Order: sequence, then C-alpha cells, then structure tokens
Amino acid sequence: MNDRNGLKWNREETILALDLYLTIPYIQITKSNLEVIKLAKLLGRTPASVYMKVCNIASNDPLIKAKNQSALSNSSKLDKKVFDEFSCNLEDLAYNVANILKNNYSNDGYLPKELGEMPDGLYKETIVKQRIGQVYFRNAILKIYRNQCCVTGINTTELLIASHIKPWKDSDEHTERTNPCNGLCLNAFHDRAFDKGLITFDSEFKMVISSKLENCFMDDNTKRWLKSYKGVTLHFPESFAPAREFMQYHNDTIFLG
Repeated sequence: MNDRNGLKWNREETILALDLYLTIPYIQITKSNLEVIKLAKLLGRTPASVYMKVCNIASNDPLIKAKNQSALSNSSKLDKKVFDEFSCNLEDLAYNVANILKNNYSNDGYLPKELGEMPDGLYKETIVKQRIGQVYFRNAILKIYRNQCCVTGINTTELLIASHIKPWKDSDEHTERTNPCNGLCLNAFHDRAFDKGLITFDSEFKMVISSKLENCFMDDNTKRWLKSYKGVTLHFPESFAPAREFMQYHNDTIFLG
C-alpha cells in the first residue's frame, strides 16, 4: 500500500479501524499490538496513527466514556458517523469489511471463505451477510468479554457462547440482531438456562434464578454451585455494555419467574 501518512482518513479506512476496535480487547489496543501493526502496514500508515484512530473511534462508545478511560477526545464527524452506522449492526460491518479488503486491498487472507462459494445475486449477498454476521457477532462478543464467561469467569473458549439477550428471531435485523449490546458471553450451562428463561439479570444486572430451576431436583453440590451466583452482578465487558432495554425484554418475555 502507498504511504498515506498525513492524509485524512477516508470512510473505508475508518470502517477497518472500527473493525479493529471490535477485534481486540480495548486494553490491548497499543501502538505495539501486532494487529495494530498489521492494519498499519495494510493501510500504509504508522502504528501510532492507527492506534490514535481506533482510540478516537472508541471515544464514541458510551462505556468507554463512562469509565473515563484514555480514549482521545478529538473524534471526527466521520468517526462518529461510521460508529453510529455500524456499531448496532455487526452483520453489515463484517460484510463491508470483507468487501473493502477484497476490492481495495486484494487481501484474500482476510476474507471469509463463504464469499467465494456462494452463488451470485441477491441470494448470495443476503446469505453471505448472515453467515459472516453470525460468526463476527460471536467473535466480537468473546473478544469484548476477553474470552471469559460474564457469570463464572471461565475462559475455555470451547465452552463459551455468544448469547443473545433479546432472541435473534425477535430482534430487528438492522439494529438488534448483531448489536454487541445485545450479547453476553456465557458458558454453555448458563447460556442454555438464559435462553430458556430459567435465569435472567435484573435492572442492576444481578442474576435472578427462576423458581422452576431452583426447585428442580439436583444434587446438593450442584444446588450450592447454582445458588452461589444468585444476586451476583455479571462481569461487564470492556466495551459495548449490555443494554438495559434488551435485558428488560428478556425479563418481560423470556424469563419464567
């Protein structure tokens, strides 16, 4: 890539910077991070420039603002526009990233294999976007929760699931289905219990256990383990906090009480 240092960031570059923000935990975004260096080489910019751009984009994340972390304050109008356009729709973000890389950088190593396998036409775009979006959503949720269950802290990725707070089937495809604020990183047991309405989290994100689960038969050790999380606040991610409106939907519609 030609040297673009000193030139204004364009829309495509800013989209790739937002993608990077969702690819690595915020705390790991530094000038020496290998993914930052990799994107810098791709764009023909310095790692410092990429680092600053990602931090500027991060300053649009309400959770980063609330934590008073070191996100820079000189975010551009383009940064905000791109963040607002894609932060609630990772399906569109992932598909745009794939096409930017394919069309502008000819970097097949970045591309999901589905792009080369699906038939042409509208069907291709719809199905590919859904497939890419589902994979991207899982990866993003695990990354922002630092590959740890938000209840137990378990970090075995084979046991972790990107759970939708408001179910996929009930979610708006443009603003909710792949919105990272509609996701929790849960272990397989708590994911299943959450999905079936046997547990939820209240307005303060403390775990509530359904009486149906509390009163079912289980051995004493399992019951003590299960109840040890009752009233415990979930571990928040580093960015894209779970949204109260999604949790309220889960409480009202999914939770069995």
